[in-house]
Amino acid sequence: MKNDKGTISVSMVEEALALARSRGLDALPLAEAAGIAAPMLASPKSRVSSAQYGALWAAIARALDDEFFGQDSHRMKSGSFIAMTQTALTARNGGQALARAVGFMRLVLDDLGVQIETDAQRVRLRFVESAGAPPPAMFAYATYFIVVYGLLCWLVGRRIPLLEARFRCAEPSAAHEYRLMFCDHMSFEQAESYVDLAPAFLELPVIQTTKSVKPFLRDAPGSFIVKYRNPGSLAARVRKMLRAMPMSGWPAADQMAERLHVAEATMRRRLKQEGYTYQSIKDDLRRDIAIGELQDTDRTIADIATSVGFAEPSAFHRAFRKWTGMRPTDYRPARADFTRKAESD
Repeated sequence: MKNDKGTISVSMVEEALALARSRGLDALPLAEAAGIAAPMLASPKSRVSSAQYGALWAAIARALDDEFFGQDSHRMKSGSFIAMTQTALTARNGGQALARAVGFMRLVLDDLGVQIETDAQRVRLRFVESAGAPPPAMFAYATYFIVVYGLLCWLVGRRIPLLEARFRCAEPSAAHEYRLMFCDHMSFEQAESYVDLAPAFLELPVIQTTKSVKPFLRDAPGSFIVKYRNPGSLAARVRKMLRAMPMSGWPAADQMAERLHVAEATMRRRLKQEGYTYQSIKDDLRRDIAIGELQDTDRTIADIATSVGFAEPSAFHRAFRKWTGMRPTDYRPARADFTRKAESD
């Protein structure tokens, strides 16, 4: 189960690549260098690993010399995130770290900023946009938020719960992915844009040091997309419980409901409200574990098929095509042709 790192819809990849293309970059080589082959981009159901998405994020930022992907009239030049991390690293607590991060972003961006509003119930990050301008795309809000929020969660050593998110922009096609990134209480086409955080983090001490910063910066901020996803939904609880069990011991729906201390009908209804079924959660978990195994290990596809609960490799191939629109071999990193061919036979 160690390879269940979560995956990201190819629609999110396409949003990043579209920004690169709109600024004159040849996007396909950037995707391929990150291990995202053209067939993946052509398959709407395809998924990429957090490592691939992080590598793409970094490559686009380097090529544009803009860590905000050209979404602001002022470039966030390469190295800005490192400088922001170092600025916030010496903060005493979460509240001071947030103020420093938001203050840093105010120095490097012109069109999008945040005001921090605090009361006993929540810390509101209210987006401040250029007067009279149309709302930014959801990807711009998300880029800003993930950079600040991911850094903040790392500094205090825990995921900070999100209470609500509202945005002025229209609902994006990848709304489901954004709800994973933010929270279930998320709405679009609103009069204002803000994200509310649970306030307990304000007094938490900053626990990171100059020793822990190097490995953190290696994968950030692209890794934040998966690392600090919304864990509060029932679907996330179900997935977490399944992940802790051997796949052969995954319980039936009625048994899972019993473990959650709810009626089976209640579990089904709440999962449906979140856009899932119990079976879809199991399938998504198998898919993500399989993708991780294909990309991170040298195990044969037959072994991987067995490890994710398929007695026959042919059944695994059919399921994988259904999940991603592609063959398992398409997810292997570039390797010798004979190895790829042998596994396809």
